Amino acid sequence: MGEERRLDRSVIAGLDAGNYLEQRLNVVFQGATGSGKSHLLCALVKSACRARYRAVYVRMPDLAEQVTVASNKPGGVPKLVRKYATYNLLAIDEWLVDKPDELFKRFLLELMELRYDTVSTAFATQLATKEWHRQLGGDTIADTILDRIVHNAIWINTGEYNMRQRHGQAMLDN
Repeated sequence: MGEERRLDRSVIAGLDAGNYLEQRLNVVFQGATGSGKSHLLCALVKSACRARYRAVYVRMPDLAEQVTVASNKPGGVPKLVRKYATYNLLAIDEWLVDKPDELFKRFLLELMELRYDTVSTAFATQLATKEWHRQLGGDTIADTILDRIVHNAIWINTGEYNMRQRHGQAMLDN
């Protein structure tokens, strides 16, 4: 499987060892749908938990919904920022699958600011990095959010190989 996708097993093993958590580095899994990004993201969270780090997995659309709900409560959004800022590893799946509204962009800004250089954040996305700025609105808030993410990140390209499609075809062949 790893050979077909050209994943570097030593990089994956290094992530499993958790050194990135001690160094407070971010991790980005980037690739096509079905290429194993979510699987690898969940594996990071499980590995961090086994090592007794506080870790959580959340899909970006679900996080955006939590922010919307929190915005209707007094102090709700700042409380949500503080909640997600405390995890040693925050794993965000489906990163930028939807363009965030202004409220969610400001939430991301505050969250990434609090997490920057203190804890690790991992992302799984189909979007190339050059598309992130535009998807975040192309403004100074986008600049600031990206600055807190990209400069201390480990980048792993999961490629174009669709594991779901391969698995589905194998099921049909049997």
